[in-house]
Amino acid sequence: MDNASSYHWNEKQILVVEDDESSAFLLGEILRETGATVNYRTDGEAAVAYMRRNPGTDLILMDVLLPEMDGFSATRKIKSFASNVIIIAQTAYAFSVDHEQARDAGCDGFLTKPLVPAVLLDKIDRFLS
Repeated sequence: MDNASSYHWNEKQILVVEDDESSAFLLGEILRETGATVNYRTDGEAAVAYMRRNPGTDLILMDVLLPEMDGFSATRKIKSFASNVIIIAQTAYAFSVDHEQARDAGCDGFLTKPLVPAVLLDKIDRFLS
């Protein structure tokens, strides 16, 4: 999908935190051909718990609007004990305040939905290469 096979992330672990099933499926399809190991969680609390058990995760695609615990709160908690993990916030809202909140929470990058596969892959590659 959009030259995903040209990315070689065989040794990389990516966590997708997304409560919308179709969005999670789309992200999985985009990432499938990269060789990365992709895991999924549907809320912020589950993402924090996952990261406590899997601190070697390389990158997180973090939805901002999540049940239980929002993506910004989850990012703050995760960064408090796994500061090296790359976290890219993803949201349907592209207001500058969202960018500021993401940066203040500790996110390393920001993507606006709907996600464009080529932009997503390029953004991830900049962090994983």
